[in-house]
Amino acid sequence: MAKKVLIAEDYEDVRRMMKIMLELYGYEALEASDGYEAVEKVAKFKPDVVLMDISMPVLDGLNATRAIRQFEEGSNIPILAITAYGDFYEDKAIDAGCTAVIPKPLQFEELQPLLERYI
Repeated sequence: MAKKVLIAEDYEDVRRMMKIMLELYGYEALEASDGYEAVEKVAKFKPDVVLMDISMPVLDGLNATRAIRQFEEGSNIPILAITAYGDFYEDKAIDAGCTAVIPKPLQFEELQPLLERYI
């Protein structure tokens, strides 16, 4: 059974590219276009890992992470924060409950080894 990865990213083209890469690596890719949708999908599908963009509409990645950590299904799921703001958000992301912070632009050749580390 394929491992499930939730991509929480507001830019559709980035989500689509990540989904293609994940599927090529043999993962099942789920998509969320904002933080609220990410929280809902974690509760419903219980992914093995979440790739969480920090800057999203409706509910940002930090608050979505805090919400996910509040319910049992989301308490142990690795949440990898993805941000173009690097060091500025690192401490905030970890404090919110993110497992690690990954800089944008995401290097796709590094995606599979990264996921293997956390799944």
